[in-house]
Amino acid sequence: MFLPTTRKEIKSLGWNRPDVILVTGDTYIDSPHIGVAVIGKYLLKHGFRTAIIAQPSTDDAEDITRLGEPALFWGVTAGSVDSMVANYTPTLKRRRQDDYTPGGVNTRPNRATIAYTNLIRKHFKNTRPIVLGGIEASLRRIAHYDYWKNKVRRSVLFDAKADIIAYGMAEKTVLELARSLRDGTDWQSLRGICYIANTPGENHILLPSFETVSSDRQAFLDMTKLFNKSVENTSDGLSQKHGDRFLIQSPPHPPLSSAELDEIYDMRFERDAHPYYKTGEIRALETIRQSVTTHRGCFGQCSFCAIAVHQGRSVVSRSMESVTEEVVRIRDLPGFNGIIHDVGGPTANMYGTACRKGWACKTKHCLMPRPCPNLSFGHRKQMELLGNIRNLPGIRKVFVSSGIRHDMVVADTKSGKKYVRALADHHVSGQIKLAPEHSVDEVLALMNKPSVKPLMQFRAMFENACAESGKRYFMTYYIMAAHPGCTLNHMQRLRTFLSEELKHIPKQVQIFTPTPSTVSTTMYYCETDMAGKKLFCEKGLKGAQKQKDSLKRDEKGKGRKGPGRHR
Repeated sequence: MFLPTTRKEIKSLGWNRPDVILVTGDTYIDSPHIGVAVIGKYLLKHGFRTAIIAQPSTDDAEDITRLGEPALFWGVTAGSVDSMVANYTPTLKRRRQDDYTPGGVNTRPNRATIAYTNLIRKHFKNTRPIVLGGIEASLRRIAHYDYWKNKVRRSVLFDAKADIIAYGMAEKTVLELARSLRDGTDWQSLRGICYIANTPGENHILLPSFETVSSDRQAFLDMTKLFNKSVENTSDGLSQKHGDRFLIQSPPHPPLSSAELDEIYDMRFERDAHPYYKTGEIRALETIRQSVTTHRGCFGQCSFCAIAVHQGRSVVSRSMESVTEEVVRIRDLPGFNGIIHDVGGPTANMYGTACRKGWACKTKHCLMPRPCPNLSFGHRKQMELLGNIRNLPGIRKVFVSSGIRHDMVVADTKSGKKYVRALADHHVSGQIKLAPEHSVDEVLALMNKPSVKPLMQFRAMFENACAESGKRYFMTYYIMAAHPGCTLNHMQRLRTFLSEELKHIPKQVQIFTPTPSTVSTTMYYCETDMAGKKLFCEKGLKGAQKQKDSLKRDEKGKGRKGPGRHR
C-alpha cells in the first residue's frame, strides 16, 4: 500500500489523524530507494500512523494543511538531494530539470528544509515538534560552509527554527523518537539526534563555536577534523556554541546489522509514484523501479563525497535471500520486462566486503593509499548473488550499473579476475562505469583517490575478459574539474592521459561543487589541504568552466590534441 497523502485516504484507513506527517521536496515515490518512503513505511510497520505531503506549495496553505496536524511530530526533508545542488549547477546557473518532480519542471524551493519548516510554523502555531532529516539536514547539522552564499552558516536547526535533527539514515532514530514522544519519555537521551540547549552536553567534544569558525579558517579546519572523527564514534557526543546556545549532537547509532537492513528492505513497496502525484513523467522512477540496493555505507572516503558522513564508513550488506526475494517481487510487478537494471549500492562491488578488525581499527584508511590487507573482499559473494538472480525464472538480464571500485578488484588476487569475467559475460549493459576523477597524483591525493596504476590494470583485465567472452563493451570514466588543488595545467595533463593512454574523450565531466560537511569543501573554503598547507583553489566560475572545457571535443568532433606532459 501507499502511505496516505489525502484526507480521503486517511479516513479510509479508519484513522482520526496521523501520528506523523512527513513533508518532502521530492514527489512521493513509494520505493526502497527513496528515504522518506523508507522512513514512513518503517514507522507504519511499527505501529505509527504515518502520512506524506510531497512538494507542498509554499505560496499558500492548501497543501500543507490538507491533512491537519500530526499527533506526535512533523518530519521534514528536502528530498533525495540537497535542494541547492538540485536547483543550481556548479557554475550557479538555475537547473530547469528535476528528476524527482512529475513533468520534470524544477519547482523545488531553495533551502527546502528551511522553507518547509517555515511553512508549517506559518499555518500551525505552537505545533508539534518539527524533526529535520534527509541528506540536506544531515550534512548541515553543524556550522558549515555554504557555497551558494559563500559564507559559513549556522546549523540548519537554528536557521530552520526546528526542534530536532535525525541525522544519517535514521530509521532506528526516528522510530525511537516516535516511541519517546508517544510515551512522554526523555527523547534528548536518544542516539542519532541534534537539538538546541542552553549548556553543552556532558562529556561532549566541544567544537569551535559558530562565531569562531565563521572568522577563523584554521578553526574551521579543526572543526572538520573533529566532526569527521565523530561520524562512527558511538561513545562521544558533540556540542557547538551558536550565540548564547549550544547545538547538541548525540552519539550516532551503531551501523545496522545485516538482519536489521533486511528488515527494512523486506518491507513491501509499490515501486511507483502515488496516484495523487502521478501527473507527468518522473525520470528518477524509471531509473530505480527495477533496481535493487544490496548494501549501505562505503569504505572509500573520497574527500568530495558525502556518503561516509551520511551512511557511514562501514559497509553493511543484506543477505542473499533478502536481495533475491526483492528481485522476485520486482519480477512479479505488472509490466516487468525481464531486466534488473542495477544490483548495487554506493559502490557495487563493496557488497559482501568486510573488515577483519571492525570497530577495533583506529585508522580506518580502508582503501588509501591502497586497499587494506584487513579487508575481506566480497567479489565471490557478489558473483554468487548475481548468479542466483540471473537464474530466476522470468529474469532475462541482470546489470551492475552502480559503478565499480576498480582498485578493489585489482587487489583481490583470489576472485578479482573471475569477477571481471562474470561482469563481461553477464552483467554489463554496454558500458562499465569507473570514477578515476583525475590522473595527476597530487590532485588524486587531495581527492583521496588511488593513482592511475590500478585503473590501467583493471582496464587490461576488462579488455581481456571481453575478448575471452566475445563481447564488445566500453568503459566510461567520471572526471572532475576544479577540485581544490587542481589547476588548468593539471587538466591539460589529464587530457593528455585520457587521449594517449585511454584513447578516450570524456563525456562525464563535472565541476567540483562544494557541498556541506565534506573534506573537499573544507579545503575549498580554507584554501589549504587538511594539514594546513596553502592550496590553489579555483574559485572563479569562468576559471572552473575553463578547466572543464579543456577536455571538450573540437568542432570536428575529434579530441583536442594534448599539450604534452609539463609542469
